[in-house]
Amino acid sequence: MVTPRALGYRMPAEWERHSGCWVAWPSHEELWQDALAPVRDSFVSLCRGIADGGESLDVLVLDEASQAVAADELMGLSCYFHKIPFGDIWLRDTAPIFVKGPKGVAAVSFAFNGWGGKYLLEGDSELSERVALASGMPRFRFPFVLEGGAIEVDGLGTCLTTRQCLLNSNRTPGASEADVEEALRETLGVTTVLWLNEGLRNDHTDGHVDTLARFVAPGVVVCMEPAPDDPNAAALEQIRRDLQSFRDASGKRLEVIGIPSPGRVEDPEGRLMPASYVNFYVANATVIVPTYGVLGDDEAVKAIGFLYPGRRTIGVPARQLLEGGGAFHCITQQQPAEEES
Repeated sequence: MVTPRALGYRMPAEWERHSGCWVAWPSHEELWQDALAPVRDSFVSLCRGIADGGESLDVLVLDEASQAVAADELMGLSCYFHKIPFGDIWLRDTAPIFVKGPKGVAAVSFAFNGWGGKYLLEGDSELSERVALASGMPRFRFPFVLEGGAIEVDGLGTCLTTRQCLLNSNRTPGASEADVEEALRETLGVTTVLWLNEGLRNDHTDGHVDTLARFVAPGVVVCMEPAPDDPNAAALEQIRRDLQSFRDASGKRLEVIGIPSPGRVEDPEGRLMPASYVNFYVANATVIVPTYGVLGDDEAVKAIGFLYPGRRTIGVPARQLLEGGGAFHCITQQQPAEEES
């Protein structure tokens, strides 16, 4: 099989220019229940922030009725609606990953098994290929399980991931670290894979890296520093130590920048949720940061703003969204621009 790497494709860094962003209109009342309205409010704020820099929105809708509602809420934005069945809005994991090469942009689809069989929703396992087809881009398809939130790249050959997720027996049983690294090289065009270990407590994704650490520039990575009485203190401290020991694809030691952690954030039943400020989305002109109604919100938004000079940083409430499983990076999938940044 000819792989993306063999044809010169690579996964760009998120700060490189996008032509658009794929999202799905929050629609399933049986899943969201009373949270549906505030989740839609957060979604609309996210979309307005994305559109601020000329980034179009490819919005999945279930039917004509949901398209009409979405179109009304997103009025004035550059939106393209696609009637494609989906189980829920977590397109970072269910949509294809877009790569870029000498001949433009292509869509790479992987298998999806409901985060290791935890949440099997109708339409999600087929969604990647359907979105790839709708994109009109050249398409690649690979049989192993990979969710977009499980990997983070600098666009220059370096990939961050976690053993808790990609070596989990509920993803691709029997795959070794070397097997996974080779798969990432061939499909995403990376050359160096850096492994963190454990993620946040109660994270049903089994430690997705996009809640733990993000590249913000070549050779520069951001992670969270524990808040007082932080339930994830040990994991966050270990993540920082590991990042400080890593070298990127160029051989340079990573510069590690810390921002606050939200600390303990609970759902209405008092259960700990995997809240993270690094689950932000980097759009062409803005950075949209999830906030949770806790003391660290303002400081975290300001700290992330310093990391992206030239972009406007926006804090948007995401507590109800997190009750469903994630935040803004989890519900977006960028499509790189054909031209160079």
